[in-house]
Amino acid sequence: MRIIKNIHELIGIVPEGIPRKVGSMMDEVISIKDAFIVIKDGRIMDFGESGDCPETGPSDEVIDASGGMVMPMFCDSHTHVCYAGSREQEFIDKINGLSYEEIAARGGGILNSADLLHATSEDDLYLQTMERVNEMIAKGTGAIEIKSGYGLTTDDELKMLRVIKRVKETSPAIIKSTFLGAHAVGRAFAGRQGEYVDLVCEEMIPAVAVEGLADYVDVFCDEGFFTPEETARILEAGENHGLIPKIHANELACSGGVQVGVSHGALSVDHLERTTEAEIRALKGTETMPTMLPGSSFFLGMPYGRAKDFIKAGLGVALASDYNPGSSPSGDMRFVMSLGCIKMRLTPKQAFNACTINSAYAMGISDEAGSITRGKKANLLITKPLSSLATIPYCYQSPFIERIII
Repeated sequence: MRIIKNIHELIGIVPEGIPRKVGSMMDEVISIKDAFIVIKDGRIMDFGESGDCPETGPSDEVIDASGGMVMPMFCDSHTHVCYAGSREQEFIDKINGLSYEEIAARGGGILNSADLLHATSEDDLYLQTMERVNEMIAKGTGAIEIKSGYGLTTDDELKMLRVIKRVKETSPAIIKSTFLGAHAVGRAFAGRQGEYVDLVCEEMIPAVAVEGLADYVDVFCDEGFFTPEETARILEAGENHGLIPKIHANELACSGGVQVGVSHGALSVDHLERTTEAEIRALKGTETMPTMLPGSSFFLGMPYGRAKDFIKAGLGVALASDYNPGSSPSGDMRFVMSLGCIKMRLTPKQAFNACTINSAYAMGISDEAGSITRGKKANLLITKPLSSLATIPYCYQSPFIERIII
């Protein structure tokens, strides 16, 4: 066994059987001061107040938290970290005044990443992806969803998903994979979007399913990308091959994507920079997790999601990094938590829940990660001594991690 002692505060305790937090539950973070936690076979076996800590034996490993806090590692339910190269020129274009939409309309954006990926070997792509995954782990993330979507041909989408499978097999983090062939229309299908949708539904998805390469199917349902009707068709094709729906929606406009996602029982609807009361009504009473990506809002200078309004309406909210080369080139979930507080006016407790238990739910693993719960994987952060949970988003650049257990 491994026993962590001398914990100033054990944060993020969630009773068994609670998969997510919604409404007023978002304001609750259960903790124990002066605590211990016991790990056996990589899972949380027990925890409590120090006075109840079990006796240690010669074969036990004792870890001294030195008065730091212990909390679950972050979960990042929306990333695109499997990509080749970078898009620094577009960064300069944005500085010079071009919008995300204008860059995409000129044939840049996602299509530039597709060109770079096509020219990159599978082994090189794996090494680049693992470097980013290891960077995210070092910053405190223990579970990562990774999307395809920079292939846009059957061969290159499969190449991406095979790389993600290798990452899943070799990384200590929990990895989930998502097929996002409908991220944009491939260059070869310019002006023939319907034919590209045919390719996604009739060739790509069956090929992905044959190799068992994806957990989820996703579509970029937004202005200038895929329509609600096309999205519904792609989600249905994915469902017919055992893929659970997720969706990109309402980044650029109120696209109807949230409603399509909800109608197909999507696990999450992501982005939501532009929403109305209609989206909130559509989500109420469903199992779908609204997921907001403040890193993308920060990098692109776009509106931030209306997280407070969603919570007031009784909904839960997850936050994720959207780590990708074009609109959010960072996988630092601590910074995402800070943006949730600073720009979205979430309390530190709400932002913490959005980055842990709710983001675990949004990637289908809240039975395994995202909280201090007996039986869950012991993916834990030991912090430096901190005065409170609020220190983490408040001092958003000060190093706060003393040790990672994953």
